[in-house]
Amino acid sequence: MIKNLISSIIITLLVSSCVKSNISTFGKGVSIGFDPRTVGMQIDDIIMQKSLVARLSFEEKKYFLSIQVEILDGRIFLTGKVNEPEEKIKITKYAWETKGVRSVKNAISIKGETNFKGTAKDILITAQLRTALIFNKLTKSGNYTLETINKKIYIFGIAMNEEEKKEVIIEAKKIYDVVDVLPTIYLVSDLSRNKI
Repeated sequence: MIKNLISSIIITLLVSSCVKSNISTFGKGVSIGFDPRTVGMQIDDIIMQKSLVARLSFEEKKYFLSIQVEILDGRIFLTGKVNEPEEKIKITKYAWETKGVRSVKNAISIKGETNFKGTAKDILITAQLRTALIFNKLTKSGNYTLETINKKIYIFGIAMNEEEKKEVIIEAKKIYDVVDVLPTIYLVSDLSRNKI
């Protein structure tokens, strides 16, 4: 009886904290007001994210601050910086071992490959794209996480339709000095549990 009560309390706290933590945004980018995922999908993604972040923190505390983990419908997107290529491979392995994972995109860079000037340019590129998406009436800027590494723009998020997806990529390609645009943009209809 007491075990059941404690289990119920823990599950309730876990679910309520997951939902509460996701009310404002998905990770750093997707505004919940535009998020087409069901509450169940959001909870699954948050549980996966917390599980992977906990594992990274347990294995190496330095990963807690240097690696960002975004999860959308079981698809993991990793960004940040590590010291050695072997660390990047290890983090990718941990991501693939996360229960429920459907795919892993690794945009982690190796320290030393960029300098201060390059980092400043990357920040400027990201800010320019974020501004362009805000002012573009065909896009919902809050639906995207943007990361620029070595003048390559990584875009992760949800588009309401194919037109919006194309528009986001066009805006990214317009920015001066961009070497490549690497989109990971899912349509609402691509989300696994929205398919019939």
